[in-house]
Amino acid sequence: MTDIDRVKRRLLREAVQENLDTMRGLPRRVLRRRRRFALLGPGWLVLVPAALLGPSLVQPPADAPAAPVPAAAAAPASPPVLPAPRPIDPAVFPLAVRRVVVDPGHGGASRGGIAPRGLLEKDLTLDIAERLERLLEAQAIDVVLTRRGDDSMALGERTAAANAASGDLFLSIHVNWFASRASRGVETYYLGPTDDPELVERAAVENRDSGYSMAEFRRLLEGVYADVRQAESRRLAEAVQGELHRSLLAVNPAMEDRGVKTAPFLVLVGTEMPAVLAEVSCLSNEQEAALLRQADYRQRIAAALAAGVHAYARARQESAPLAKGT
Repeated sequence: MTDIDRVKRRLLREAVQENLDTMRGLPRRVLRRRRRFALLGPGWLVLVPAALLGPSLVQPPADAPAAPVPAAAAAPASPPVLPAPRPIDPAVFPLAVRRVVVDPGHGGASRGGIAPRGLLEKDLTLDIAERLERLLEAQAIDVVLTRRGDDSMALGERTAAANAASGDLFLSIHVNWFASRASRGVETYYLGPTDDPELVERAAVENRDSGYSMAEFRRLLEGVYADVRQAESRRLAEAVQGELHRSLLAVNPAMEDRGVKTAPFLVLVGTEMPAVLAEVSCLSNEQEAALLRQADYRQRIAAALAAGVHAYARARQESAPLAKGT
């Protein structure tokens, strides 16, 4: 056996022993080096453990303590499960109301309700809308009317006009009609479902002249609840309803607050902004029909609607909470 073979065997034994000592936690031994190791050439000592040691030579005995597993060798942790993103409440942003689209209900061949002495809903809604336009413009709010004359307009045309005008709000004006002539009062709607059969019937009547095709109707319904419009429409409806009842009660003590409700009115479906439909009085009630004939009463209705829009706009401007120190 040559000197080189003996050196290799010795190095293997010492390398194996050093591995075993390391696994047992023993202090590292100092290898006894002989001058003849130099015969192997520089760098050989470094290469021997990697080149010559096999897995069978470094296998620890059965009673040896298990070596700690390096952190890098541990199984990768599963990524944390993140919660689903929550929609942002627009109430945190102080958004301005600069343009309101006012929709006088009915028009042209669609006359709406008709009082016994020939008072037509389509004429009342246009008159109130024009009064509302003047009041809002006095508050530096731009107003777009969906119709300015006795024009027949499909519901799709009304919402298309509102969207083309890039309105911030949409307010459709109507006058109620009930089978019971004793019923009266004001109510304000925003888009949503209803289980009330009377509302279903009324919505069906209002939706007759929609002008939408089946394909367009499906597209509209797919986007109805896809954003924050419903929540903002509810806030607008509450502001309008509150002002309507408070103002009209002062001159009409029997005025009923019929509340804020949801109903599937198509005129509210296609709009791309918060939208409400206000039933500003009841044409089927004899006393309220008499009041609606008075210009002062219609002006009061318009002023209440303007106050409702202003209250909503003010709340939107003041809704964003201020950070401390601002």
